[in-house]
Amino acid sequence: MPLYHLILISLIQGITEFLPVSSSGHLILLPGLTGLTDQGPVIDVAAHVGTLLAVITYFWSDVRHILHGLPQVVRGQFDSPSARLLVAFTLATLPVMALGLILKLSGLSDALRSITVIGWSMLVFGVLLYWMDQRARATRQIEDLTLRDAWILGLWQALALIPGTSRSGITITGALNAGFNRKEAAKIAMLMSIPTIIASGALTSLDLIGGTVPLRDTAIVVAFSFAAALMALSLMMRLLSRLTYTPYVIYRIGLGLTLLTIGYSGSLGF
Repeated sequence: MPLYHLILISLIQGITEFLPVSSSGHLILLPGLTGLTDQGPVIDVAAHVGTLLAVITYFWSDVRHILHGLPQVVRGQFDSPSARLLVAFTLATLPVMALGLILKLSGLSDALRSITVIGWSMLVFGVLLYWMDQRARATRQIEDLTLRDAWILGLWQALALIPGTSRSGITITGALNAGFNRKEAAKIAMLMSIPTIIASGALTSLDLIGGTVPLRDTAIVVAFSFAAALMALSLMMRLLSRLTYTPYVIYRIGLGLTLLTIGYSGSLGF
């Protein structure tokens, strides 16, 4: 693939993966709006590896704290904060893994890749994020996360399999609804992304069996998506100290309305 195409994909994936604006929706739109060829599963996996490394790097202290609970969980001990969080984040990943596998095996995931689906998802879930953000009680911290919270947030996260929803956006919406403040809701969403991205990458990697992996292209995509994701994460977490999620909501609504106009006018071949 041309270098500019690889960099463009990396920047889109890296910047939008952790912002509540839907990375998958933007990547689906890219070939339809630009005429560029679809990047394929190899590049998808590479881009997700880059964003995975970025979120682990940024939240390393939290990741390390959670991983400290692994030996205790293996021994059947769940009383420490680390062990409870490890079990909670594992539980939260199950719904999206199960539904994602069902959609992939049934072929329904391809049927959802349309400009009107993305447009409606951008619009509806953007309004929902705004509503939850405005009415959030904002009193709970990540240490208050219960198994019940984790399961419900996992169900929220599963909605992100609808293109245009945004995995981070819908999880933040659920966390705000559960009473977590803006920064804690974002942190929970980012930490939930780690096992989810690993599971998604593993599932996508099944398509690579027997194929060749272009090392140059994958290395470029990993590097650029890592840098873009780390920058976007740092900026968003800093801004949440002073701002609400309203700027992202405005972007989602504007893009959603534009896509619906294009989709229903039939001016593009989606």
